[in-house]
Amino acid sequence: MVERTKKSLTTKGLIISALIFLLLIPTFFINNLVYERQSRQEEAFTEISSKWAQAQTIAGPIVTIPYFEFFRETNGTIQKTKKYIHILPEKLTITGKITPEKRYRGIYETVVYTSELDFTGNFQNLNQEISGIPTENMLLDQASISMGISDLRGIQDNVSIIWNNESHYFNSGVESDDIYKSGISTRLIFDEADSLYFKYNFSVKMNLRGSQYLNFIPVGKETNVILSSDWNSPSFDGAFLPDSREVQSSGFSAYWKILHLNRNFPQMWVNSAFSVDDSAFGVNLILPVDIYTKTDRSIKYAILFIALTFLIFFFLELINNKPIHPLQYILVGFALCIFYILLLSISEHIHFNLAYLISSIMTIGLISWYSAGILKDKKLAALVGGNLIILYGFIFTIIQLEDMALLVGSLGLFLILAVVMYFSRKIDWANM
Repeated sequence: MVERTKKSLTTKGLIISALIFLLLIPTFFINNLVYERQSRQEEAFTEISSKWAQAQTIAGPIVTIPYFEFFRETNGTIQKTKKYIHILPEKLTITGKITPEKRYRGIYETVVYTSELDFTGNFQNLNQEISGIPTENMLLDQASISMGISDLRGIQDNVSIIWNNESHYFNSGVESDDIYKSGISTRLIFDEADSLYFKYNFSVKMNLRGSQYLNFIPVGKETNVILSSDWNSPSFDGAFLPDSREVQSSGFSAYWKILHLNRNFPQMWVNSAFSVDDSAFGVNLILPVDIYTKTDRSIKYAILFIALTFLIFFFLELINNKPIHPLQYILVGFALCIFYILLLSISEHIHFNLAYLISSIMTIGLISWYSAGILKDKKLAALVGGNLIILYGFIFTIIQLEDMALLVGSLGLFLILAVVMYFSRKIDWANM
């Protein structure tokens, strides 16, 4: 009889173990559902951005002067090719005010913004930058100044540049796409070579729309950027972090100072000899709560939920001699899996923390009610519910943490294992 009981216990343990791994299959499909909903959110973001304006990256202003380079072919004939020399400003200061706005497509939301940007600075002694190129080869009457703007649809008003007290309106397009493919430019006519020795001050005002990101490229020998906004959850991204920043509930302000020594391109080059894109930096107006990331993190603990809940039922069955059918284990497991679907669907409409509370109460209530029926004991059912409350509270704490999540999670798992070992230490497994 004892031998038969041992075999029955072993068989039951193997069945429960198999059910735990079997129930990971629906959690896999639920995880795919999370990614699908996240993809739909990204599609909604792309759709809104396509009608408003995409993320913006701004470079400039940069002076471009075309010139002819002459060379002799093998047959002795003289040929010429047109090239462009690009000159960057001596000093560039950008001051910006960002006004964010939430936009919705169905249940999905994203962040767009309008910005008021002021560019000031100067070009000093251009002739030093282009020494080595004969003046007579330069097409000074075709010189231009340009600014790179990644999505021109974001420009709200006409843009002009004050160039040594003279106003020049920008036109769409750039003289050369060596530096950026999309932008605006205007002609700067230098009357004679001597004018290249002058110092040129400039200022540009621009009202620009965009989505989520606003980035800049530090083209000045010294670049200073000052940004402010009433958005209170910014993320500072790119090649450079702010030298100083202040984030409060009322918004943020940030300041960057970047020297030409900090970047990987010079103050002047010919054609497309250098790329400036890798030096972009700026701010990302992130949404404060990403429900899909948090839901995905909670699903990673599904095996812990299922295994510990089944272990509780197995101990109750063992200690109180109340047999539980494998089908009843499966139903409890399905209830634990449905928690994640509830969490995902409810959190798309209300705050994630409240959605977690509602989903966990529904799941704990269902399993406790079912436990009272199969165990025929309300105290044991309350014990099951109490353990589930602790489990859901533990996982909720881990989800809220970021840097400390691994530490708290590992300590919590150690504590759970210690509790299981404590309550099972007096069980005479050999005679069960």
